Amino acid sequence: MPTEGKIAPSAAPAVRWIEVTEDDAGQRIDNYLLARLKGVPKSRIYRILRSGEVRINSKRVGPEQKVLAGDRIRIPPVRVAERDEDVAAPHFKMPILFEDEALMAIDKPPGIAVHGGSGVAHGVIESLRSMRPQARFLELVHRLDRETSGVLLIAKKRSALTVLHEMMRSRDMDKRYLAGVSGRFRNERQRVRVSLAKHVNSAGEKRVSVSEDGQEAETVLRLVERGPEFSLLEAELLTGRTHQIRVHLAHLGHPVLGDDKYGNFELNKALRKQGLKRMFLHAAKLSFAHPVTGEPLELSSPLPADLERFRSRIRA
Repeated sequence: MPTEGKIAPSAAPAVRWIEVTEDDAGQRIDNYLLARLKGVPKSRIYRILRSGEVRINSKRVGPEQKVLAGDRIRIPPVRVAERDEDVAAPHFKMPILFEDEALMAIDKPPGIAVHGGSGVAHGVIESLRSMRPQARFLELVHRLDRETSGVLLIAKKRSALTVLHEMMRSRDMDKRYLAGVSGRFRNERQRVRVSLAKHVNSAGEKRVSVSEDGQEAETVLRLVERGPEFSLLEAELLTGRTHQIRVHLAHLGHPVLGDDKYGNFELNKALRKQGLKRMFLHAAKLSFAHPVTGEPLELSSPLPADLERFRSRIRA
């Protein structure tokens, strides 16, 4: 009989079968496996998908294949690493901006990753699951960079997650950020249409760069404040590419203050001495129709105290 749930560590791994439930239907097979094969490296999961060892209803599938309720998934023998799985994620202090039966929005503090991985043991989503062990479903709707603060959406139902993802694809979700940037930004409003591509640099670090062969990326920038050395901008994301705001602003010659990947490194060093200890990027507002009721919802987060203090430098 098919079994459902997380696959426990085993001294002698064997072929397993999982039957997809209604709650899990609609997600990609790679994400489905990543959530269940805790401790298995991501590279290993993609390898067994490419090799055809994973089957859905006895058919080979690619990582982008979506699972349906009732699908029977064959998982080959894989050894789950027995790595500190019993160590609970820390309970981060994260103010809740909104919550109901379908979703929640938190005010993410800076310095916390949204999920574990890449050298980070636990992030926001692991912390929430640890604090709410009774919750059947908690998944990130979108992501924020580790140093970015502000509004972060969490789905509490698979159906809500599906609707919210479709809103983002169809640009029916209004996402606004506040960014402190280097230099005097000239335009009151500027629309940036510059394609972006991911790559790995010589040090093995993931980066994003402007590229004609990349994915379409579009940001609308509005001037909030302009000072002699710095400017404060509102950035409206029309697409949701990795590091989009940061790379677009660096491309324009106005890098985000404190950005350690695409910014002005000498300036950042000076700014740290002046009190700006992190990147000046804040997810300030999300507006969308509630995925269940359809009622308009506007979620906002005030500029954190550390960025508000530095904002006086922009006005000077």
